[in-house]
Formats: sequence, structure tokens, C-alpha cells
Amino acid sequence: MKLLAIDTATEACSVALWLDGAIHERFELTGREHSRLLPAMLHGLMADCGIALSEIDGIASGVGPGSFAGVRIGVGFVKGLALGLDRPVVPVSSLAMLAQGAVRLHGADQVLAAIDARMNEVYFCRYAAVDGLAVAQGEAVVSPPDALELPAEGMVAAVGSGWKTHLEALRGRTGAALSPLDGEALPRARDALPLARQAFAAGQGIGAGELLPVYLRNRVALTKVEQEAARKQP
Repeated sequence: MKLLAIDTATEACSVALWLDGAIHERFELTGREHSRLLPAMLHGLMADCGIALSEIDGIASGVGPGSFAGVRIGVGFVKGLALGLDRPVVPVSSLAMLAQGAVRLHGADQVLAAIDARMNEVYFCRYAAVDGLAVAQGEAVVSPPDALELPAEGMVAAVGSGWKTHLEALRGRTGAALSPLDGEALPRARDALPLARQAFAAGQGIGAGELLPVYLRNRVALTKVEQEAARKQP
């Protein structure tokens, strides 16, 4: 099986290939250069691996949550690619990629994935490792960090930019040991691949026209009144 994965939901841009058991990846911190860099990254990876896009069996698409612009770029790119190739796609949450990365790198059994959502909020979901795959334990949410219900004990991995930006507020919500605690972790396309493989094997691939971004909220910025109120807070 040959699967392609693409994610642009955060400041990272990544593409990865699953080629009959081996994973190949390109990953860059791009800021707002996703649109410019993504095509070159994809075609460079395909050339390095010596295969054509027409040989791909399916595509895993990062769908957010994350940067509104970044999510739109990645989803739009995958939709166009999948339509042109007539291939099925599987949507993968950026939070799930973070959690899968913690399972892969640290052997984590429990993961608290949090991405900074701006506006004093985080995108958040809790995961458990099941047969080596990160499985969501509830719905992903967008929430003020001090309003989340986090585990009271045990050992959990805490990953994602939400932990860097809102460390004290999040730490104050849990009595669990946070190990590892990695606020620099970003979603990577390579970590979408094992999740997508399972979905494709279960016949859960969808048509390109059904692929939708996941924003979790509709607003992208505070109003001027809200900004002023936030500045006045101690």
C-alpha cells in the first residue's frame, strides 16, 4: 500500500509517504509560506522515493484544528489532488497527529494534546494509546485552558503549543504527572499515516468532495473591546 499524508494546520508544513511499510517525510517550519512550499515539498518527496502520484492508493489530510489559513490551504490542496487522481481520502485531526507523535516517540499511554487557539483558548483533546494508535477519549474542544477537565492523577504526556502558551493554567487543572511535557511539539504528516492506514483498511476512506476542515469555532480574532479588556487584566 502507498499512502500520502499532508498537513499544514500549524506553522509546520509536512508531507509523508507510507511505502509498503517504510515512512518517508519532509517537514519544515514555514510560517505563512505553506502555499508556496507545499507543491515543491510534495514533488521533491515523490522524486526522492522514485514513484509517481498516480501510484498513490489514498491520501490522509490534516483537517485541523489550527491556523484557519493553514487548514484551508492543506484541505484545498488535498481536495484538488484527490479529485485529479480519483483517490479516496481520510481526514486526520491535527490533535490526533500530536498524540500519535507522543505514542511514537515516548511510548505514551495517555496524551493530553493542546494547540494554542489564540484568544486565550486552546484546542484540546485527550487520547489513549490502543494497539499503538492514539484514540480520542471524547470530542475535541476549543476552551479557555482554566475551564478544561483534566485527569487528577497518573502519568500523561502533555504535547502541543497550548502547553507552551498556557502552561500554568493547564498545569493547574491536573494533578497528573506530565511526562513528557513538550510545548514545542507540532503535528507531523508522518503521524497521520498509521491512523489513516487503519481507516483505509476499515473502508473509511471518503471522496474528495466530502473532505471538510475542522475549525471548532467560527471567530478568528478578538473584537477591539475584547482586546482592550484583555490588556487591562492583571
